Amino acid sequence: MTIDERLEAITMNLELGLREIDALRVRQERTSQDIQTLYATVQQDAENIRALARIAEMHERRLTSLEGGEQ
Repeated sequence: MTIDERLEAITMNLELGLREIDALRVRQERTSQDIQTLYATVQQDAENIRALARIAEMHERRLTSLEGGEQ
């Protein structure tokens, strides 16, 4: 293999490596965005669960009150 052939092979390997790095960057950015979306969804779900728990507590107190229990 001549020096020129070796240089060409090295250049090709570097170009392929750069393409793979770029593809990994794109994938990492998408994953990061997906994680942010998931985090926002989890926060909203947690807020909704807390609201439902408050409603359940209010209904429990109301039922207890209607049954003659303490408020």
